[in-house]
Amino acid sequence: MKKVSLSDSGPKVSEAIYGFWRWTDEGIATTSQIEKTVNLCLELGINTFDHADIYGDGSIEEHFGKIIHNKSFKREDIVLFSKCGVRQTPNKYLTYFDTSRDHIVNSINSSLKRLRTDYLDIFLLHQSDFLSDPEETAMALAEVVKSGKARHIGVANFTVFQHQLLASYLRIPIVTNHIELNLMNTSAIEDGRIDFIKQSFSKPLAWAPLAGGKILNGTDEKVVRLRTKLEEVGRKYNANIEQTAVAWLMKLGTLPIIGSLSESRIRNAASASDIKLSREDWYEIYHVSGK
Repeated sequence: MKKVSLSDSGPKVSEAIYGFWRWTDEGIATTSQIEKTVNLCLELGINTFDHADIYGDGSIEEHFGKIIHNKSFKREDIVLFSKCGVRQTPNKYLTYFDTSRDHIVNSINSSLKRLRTDYLDIFLLHQSDFLSDPEETAMALAEVVKSGKARHIGVANFTVFQHQLLASYLRIPIVTNHIELNLMNTSAIEDGRIDFIKQSFSKPLAWAPLAGGKILNGTDEKVVRLRTKLEEVGRKYNANIEQTAVAWLMKLGTLPIIGSLSESRIRNAASASDIKLSREDWYEIYHVSGK
């Protein structure tokens, strides 16, 4: 899998990224389980890994840090993301957002400690905080870059206006926006988020590329119709439904964030980078997705 520039100023990353958000839903993860997945990704050419301080209340980062400490690979050979800004009350009753300076600084310090690394390649805000002071937030992000704790900054789940607001207070670029994008949810195409990210000379990262598995297993009329079209188009490329759906995202210039724990699904997503859909086939699939 080739490496691509995430932005005109950001790092080079693999065409697919592996994210650990689903590990939170799978009960108790172990270091050996995560190491096996990381080694599979590296074997397939996926060298970019996406974390967040909230995944497993930090436990996923701790496991990954043990893998880094074990020197299974060189730190400089991987691209490491982490995010902050989503918080929960101790009893998990309420999820809320916090992009205050104190939380940003405390979060990156804690993530670096758990990950056993001196720096993150990209540090992202996980959500926009309606109560934030944008100048304070921007100054905190600039501070973590100036200190060397993060080499670049990004955002996740930001609207165009939220993205623009934060950028207006920054002198350093926002190198990406992680957005939900798949054939069951193409709103990022229609509402301008994709265009705005590209206008900023960046590549969007698409999480839930298979709509949480719904594209493969859903039973409602729309997803069945979409699956039929993906199967039909995929035959032209000797590709299965999953590979074709991910290739559709890549054709748009987005980089999919793979979250599956399944080896076969990780392999399918990685191999999608070899499939080059024609413009006609891309639009044919898009037309069906919008019905």
